[in-house]
Amino acid sequence: MRRANIYSVCLVLLLAGMFTGCGKSGGKDADREETAQEQQEGESQIQQGNKEKEEDDGQVHLRVWAGEEDEALLAEISKRFIAEHAGEADITIDWELMVEGQCRPGVLGDILHAPDVYTTIDGDIRALAAGGAAAAVLNPDEIRENNMDAAVKAVTVGDDIYGYPVTADNGYFLYYNKAYFSKSDVTDLDKMLEIADKHCKQFAMDWSSGWYLYAFFGQTGLNVGANSDGVTNFCDWNSTENEIRGVDVAEALLDIASHKSFVSTPDWLTGIKSGQVIACVSGVWDETVIKELWGDNYGAAKLPCYTVNGKKVQMACYFGYKVLGVNPYSRHVMWAHKFADYVANEENQKLRFAMRGQGPSNKRAALSPEIQEAVAVQAMLAQSEFSEPQRLGYNFWEPATLLGNTLAAHNPENLDLQELLDTVVSDITSSTVQ
Repeated sequence: MRRANIYSVCLVLLLAGMFTGCGKSGGKDADREETAQEQQEGESQIQQGNKEKEEDDGQVHLRVWAGEEDEALLAEISKRFIAEHAGEADITIDWELMVEGQCRPGVLGDILHAPDVYTTIDGDIRALAAGGAAAAVLNPDEIRENNMDAAVKAVTVGDDIYGYPVTADNGYFLYYNKAYFSKSDVTDLDKMLEIADKHCKQFAMDWSSGWYLYAFFGQTGLNVGANSDGVTNFCDWNSTENEIRGVDVAEALLDIASHKSFVSTPDWLTGIKSGQVIACVSGVWDETVIKELWGDNYGAAKLPCYTVNGKKVQMACYFGYKVLGVNPYSRHVMWAHKFADYVANEENQKLRFAMRGQGPSNKRAALSPEIQEAVAVQAMLAQSEFSEPQRLGYNFWEPATLLGNTLAAHNPENLDLQELLDTVVSDITSSTVQ
């Protein structure tokens, strides 16, 4: 039996300069040779096989990138992991600070010296896999069986799965004050606006963000997304051929904006605090504040339907997943897989909810009593049926902001709606990165 294992947490503030290892400047022969040699060494390491890499002195050191807010959670999970494998190896796990959204450039900037395991978002795991910085999972059938279909789809590239999903809650849904709305009221946006008008209150949503504006297009048959190059977009929000045309959606948005009770703002919390906002569209990150402000009247649900071209259409959302990736150049790649899989298992997703309030991707964890009673998580899970992963190129955001702001302001220049949509779509699909 080997000696007792110790978990260590190392908070390392990573400077931007650390991520330039593969971007050496000047084209100098020595630099090129050094980079090529490092790459050859890394490739040789993989070719030696996982078994040989693990046959060392029994010392296993894993570096893990994760957000600062996950420190306590990872400390607890790591202690349990080390205890479970006490008879197999002396394991040390070091946590290093890295925001999920910055992980992709950090890893791709210096793959050979990147961590063994990293926390990233589903939209970036594909780029990491394409760049050779994400290893395919070792238990794809278990991942498929244990996780929600949409979560599995989000981390699947071709026939392989390249990440271990750990959350399913990065999206938006409806918060509402039960003093004003019943459960049936909040299924219909028209009804909600009428009630808010009657009480001189407001329904708040941020139309200046294309992330939220997508809610009105996602279930209409009109589409937007990134092309296979991952940089440019396709978009038919200006379609005149669909059963629901782009102009139909624009006219529906103008009708919504015409209500005195509607307000487009990114700051609905101020309105809730003042008592003016009685419903808003947001995500789990606002739950604590809203629940405290509304108390017993706090409610949450999937987004309502809205009326477009005489039809009731369910509002949609973009939905994201937090994922653990494994660096294929890890010296202890098998242990890295074991640890990532362990962090993502059912019990630890329940622990993540208890400590961080984050919704699980694991299907059995989602059915646990404590999560079934979590109003915001249940609203998010209900909304996930009417969602898709965010896959957008660079040129989407500014044109979408122009469209949302114009319609929220009641089209002040009285622009022809078809021409407005044509311009927006042309900019979204432009081959030149703006």
